Amino acid sequence: MNAETPFQTHRPRLMALAYRLLGSRADAEDVVQDAWLRWAEAAPGSIADPEAWLVTVTTRLGLDRLRAASRQRVDYIGPWLPEPLQVSLDLPAPPAPDQVHALAQDLSLAFLTLLEQLSPDERAAFLLKEVFDHDYPQIARLLGHGEANCRQLVHRARQRLQAGRPRFEADGTQHRQLLARFMDACQDGDSDAIQALLHTNARLLSDGGGVVTAAIRPLLGAERIGRLFWAIARRGGAQPARLGSVNGQPAILRFHAGQLHSVTTIEVVDGRIATIYSVLNPNKLPTPVTAGDAGASLQ
Repeated sequence: MNAETPFQTHRPRLMALAYRLLGSRADAEDVVQDAWLRWAEAAPGSIADPEAWLVTVTTRLGLDRLRAASRQRVDYIGPWLPEPLQVSLDLPAPPAPDQVHALAQDLSLAFLTLLEQLSPDERAAFLLKEVFDHDYPQIARLLGHGEANCRQLVHRARQRLQAGRPRFEADGTQHRQLLARFMDACQDGDSDAIQALLHTNARLLSDGGGVVTAAIRPLLGAERIGRLFWAIARRGGAQPARLGSVNGQPAILRFHAGQLHSVTTIEVVDGRIATIYSVLNPNKLPTPVTAGDAGASLQ
């Protein structure tokens, strides 16, 4: 069998794991490419379980890169948000059974941002257990820790994530309606309408990466967020917008000169918007997606 065949068979799983570990499409692609190079050099015909070997290599390469990235993100200008993996001009359809990893809730920008609170080992152990359904002996071999330590890593990760996640997920229809109303209110610069959609203590996280203009600190409070979008619209700075999807979640896509300018997703709690996530850093946005590419997507 060609050495490339088993690798390509498992590549989607490897990419899914690397992206969830790193929150960066570019870094995940680099890790999977490094795994391929090691696979090609390892006499694949002598490996009894290619999937286990590839997952182990990808996890360890991903952890190395995550540790390095964690140090670099300390110096990042403004809030750091995940780099979208998929951007589509279409609203998401309900995922088919065989797409459970590709379009799962754990790919949302909100959840990937929450994962940033974990240590690299906690993040890896949690993902391997909760998303990829590995047992503790497998996780222990992958991470080089004892089983008891891996159980503790997963336990701590669950506690920290549960503290930061909404107790109840918003209904999909309600989520889309709130997003559409928020988009329209922002386009109009209607501060009162925006504030009516937000929790009093809502947060806006804007990732410009120091490349484009964006708030370098989280903006807190419905009134301040409403005033911001009022000011943007008053200055004529509101970009053309439409609803689409990011990582399988409903999103606002904004365009400048026909090119994707930013993506925005929301987190809904008790019928109101609690957090707004906006990625404006052009280095994180897919340039092939334009306002005229109806039905287009980047994966």
